Amino acid sequence: MRQEAFVARYEPEWKALEEWLRLRGDNPRVVRKNRDAWEGMRDEDVPARYRRLCQQLALARRRGYSPQVVERLQALMQRGHTVLYRAPAPPWRRALMFFLAEFPRLVRAQRGCLWASIVLFVVPLVGMFLAVLQWPELSSSVFSPQELAQFESMYDPDDPARKIGRDDGTDLMMFGHYIMNNISIGFRTFASGLLAGVGTIFVLISNGVIIGTIAGHLQAVGHGDPFWRFVAGHSAPELTAIVIAGAAGLRLGLDLIAPGRRRRVDALIEAGQVGAKLCVGIFAMLVFAAFVEAFWSSIGWMPAAVKYSVGGALWTLVVVWLWRGGRNAPVLDAADRIDPRAWSTNGGRSTQETRGR
Repeated sequence: MRQEAFVARYEPEWKALEEWLRLRGDNPRVVRKNRDAWEGMRDEDVPARYRRLCQQLALARRRGYSPQVVERLQALMQRGHTVLYRAPAPPWRRALMFFLAEFPRLVRAQRGCLWASIVLFVVPLVGMFLAVLQWPELSSSVFSPQELAQFESMYDPDDPARKIGRDDGTDLMMFGHYIMNNISIGFRTFASGLLAGVGTIFVLISNGVIIGTIAGHLQAVGHGDPFWRFVAGHSAPELTAIVIAGAAGLRLGLDLIAPGRRRRVDALIEAGQVGAKLCVGIFAMLVFAAFVEAFWSSIGWMPAAVKYSVGGALWTLVVVWLWRGGRNAPVLDAADRIDPRAWSTNGGRSTQETRGR
């Protein structure tokens, strides 16, 4: 093969690898705008592309191509070697970067399902709240009289000595209870997406109806002030986590019924991998919400202005974190983002097949 044909055939690969190294490999702290819109070479494709580059460099030397071509491939190979073989970041840094940058990017990548999840959860919640305020008897169609009486007792404004939002139990005991309750709701919301997404839709709507009914009933009977002071603190991480779990479940169901050109099993595996990463962040949000709910939200003597200020600050932090997190922040080291199995598969082709291309 002549040098001109060789360069014309493989130069797009070299440019793609050079672009990846420049923006994602050489300096993981480099700031790049619109990182969420990255459409270049995928991180998991880098090992196979690097091996092809090494083979192309060997061919260029053996065929006696010009020093310019050989030097270019040699420099590119050395840059790739530096990135792929450098020491991985410590675990604490990878965990920190996941929560600060990668998790928000994953959430934004599901924006279509995320908006659908918001609608499925918020519309029933607000609708039921307004309906119960208009027709208080509707709450009896969702809860029994005994359950409604229990809610009223938990948020009784005439009993400020007792902690609001609970009947009994220490803070630590309730912390464990809230963790189990929150995580079970989040898991059901996500995992029920395997029922073609119908399960997730049902869980989102039913949770919206339940929360809206409780809020509307307590507001209608005059127990709204303790209730709002209780939920103000932990509502931001808890409700947002449920919505994200709903988005992951909807994505799971969508990939099940409409895999596109992928095999259905491949689509499910891909959605499951993304969902598993999202569940890590959801778990952290729900544990944090349980902590706030157990040790802060239940304080009855705290002035309402303080409770609402803290709640507003948490809502602001959650929204800004998910909206802006990771946009211009450093990404994880490239070596940490690459599947080690790709080193031996060479992109699904044997070494002999690659050499013959």
